[in-house]
Amino acid sequence: MTLRPDQLRSQIRETAFSFRGYNTTNLGRTSELLAHPVYASTVETTLREFSALCSDAVGRHVDLVERVRHCRETRDLTTYAEDVALIVGVEMAQLRILESQFGVPFTEARMAFGYSLGEAGLLIASGMFDKDLLRVPIVLAEDSVALAYDTTMGVLFSRGTALDIPTVQHMCTKINLLGNGIIGISTFLSPNCVLLLGQRETVDQFKSLMPKFLPRTATLRKNPYRWPPIHTTITWQKAIPNRAAVMLQTIPGGMDEPPLPIVSGVTGKESFTPHNARELLHQWVDHPQKLWEQVVHVLSAGVKTVIHVGPDPNLIPATFKRLADDVRGQLNGNSPGKIGLKMVSHMVRRPWLASLLPANAVLLRAPILRHINLEDWLLDSALSG
Repeated sequence: MTLRPDQLRSQIRETAFSFRGYNTTNLGRTSELLAHPVYASTVETTLREFSALCSDAVGRHVDLVERVRHCRETRDLTTYAEDVALIVGVEMAQLRILESQFGVPFTEARMAFGYSLGEAGLLIASGMFDKDLLRVPIVLAEDSVALAYDTTMGVLFSRGTALDIPTVQHMCTKINLLGNGIIGISTFLSPNCVLLLGQRETVDQFKSLMPKFLPRTATLRKNPYRWPPIHTTITWQKAIPNRAAVMLQTIPGGMDEPPLPIVSGVTGKESFTPHNARELLHQWVDHPQKLWEQVVHVLSAGVKTVIHVGPDPNLIPATFKRLADDVRGQLNGNSPGKIGLKMVSHMVRRPWLASLLPANAVLLRAPILRHINLEDWLLDSALSG
């Protein structure tokens, strides 16, 4: 069940905003927003603003308006730099429409968080940093892509107990010592699922070690796409973290408290202050994303609605959905208001979740959390209005 504009305004303090990262598809319904008679001006102005920023950063002409108008979707990593500008530009346009047309400023929300690139978009949208912050990933995009061509993503998950993360990290170190490429965790999706990024044959080597180090319930699946190895130490090979730190020294902003609590992907907590903002962004480059801790933090804050910002939000909604499905399964169809001994008797069905419930009972709120895809909401609200 969605919210009317007046309901959203009145419940903004019980709402969190999430910002999506890079994906293999990045247009979403932006062409519809650009063609909308009321929204078009805001979308076009914002996309031209970010086109100019991207053009200046890469030294060639980039026209995001034409790309959206002609529905040119991401094909591969050759458009990675402009994809970065497109995603954040669309996030900004959606939030500007939300405030100008519906009187809902997102900075009045209970909190906000972003996954990967989404954190940069959030920091710009909140006003904590100038939009020039986006120059960092855009300028470094070419080298990030160069590292991606022999990098493979592996999705490691366990159908039984939670993953033993120190053991997973130990396995990565053993492989790295062979000198045939680097592998590491890039994202903690949940206690029983992480994303690995590895060069050359390292993901296959990790799989060959699994019978020795991990239980049979652990499974590794290779993703068919190529991904820039952000949030791993693979970035060290092109000195990307240090170069990012040098650029961050002169990016305007980061000197004031954020206008709303921002849950860092590096720490999984509300960590951003004027004293550490640049350091957190430096760590963002090569530290794994703690998406699971961000999700738990949102649930523990009493948030009732999560609004997903950007074109076709993907990973964050999927993460919440998996958790909600697991909790429903754990409760065997009972509503959170009917929790009792029956729930305990079924805990063994998902041991990784059961082991967390005593300490993290807030997870039980996952099924009752409302989710709103902002681009859908904007288009639906315009029709109903």
